[in-house]
Amino acid sequence: MLVRYRDEIEQGHLRVLFIDECHLQGGDIEGYVWGRRGERVDVPVVNERDHQTYYGALDLLSKRLLLAAHPTGNTTCTIAYLKFLQQQFADQRLLVLWDGASYHRSKELQAFLAEVNQGKSEAQWRIHCIRFAPNDPRQNPIEDVWLQGKTWLRSLAGLKPCFTALKALFEQFFRLDIFDFPKMHQYGQFS
Repeated sequence: MLVRYRDEIEQGHLRVLFIDECHLQGGDIEGYVWGRRGERVDVPVVNERDHQTYYGALDLLSKRLLLAAHPTGNTTCTIAYLKFLQQQFADQRLLVLWDGASYHRSKELQAFLAEVNQGKSEAQWRIHCIRFAPNDPRQNPIEDVWLQGKTWLRSLAGLKPCFTALKALFEQFFRLDIFDFPKMHQYGQFS
């Protein structure tokens, strides 16, 4: 898929980012419960207000995650996150690979992209967005990053941290690791 961009990626002109949102909730630390096969197990959520939306971009080359907290997942926050990424990679064009969330396809987002890419040919767009096939999270390697982060949090369930501490732990986890999942290599090897 990325073969046509190989030279630009290797020369550092184009940055490839796998983007997705993660919604952290206070109950996420509880993890899994055991129950009888075939019987539904209800787990009460004590405080539904304890939630945080994170936008993340997994960098194909560095294997690092660029994380930013936002109040929710919507068009306004998506545009703000794309602007944040532009600041991080000011001298590079961005190739964004993401799912087809409605706010990734909104008129406002399309207008933002048109403004950013104004007057340029597709090959020179500052931000080029490509959607994965619908309803297939297996294509996006960042899904594995979110799973790994939440699994790590569940290993700390015995600590019973408050939600503020839970968010801090979640954010710290992503600062300390490089994420190199086999799924990333389906898009090719780059120097």
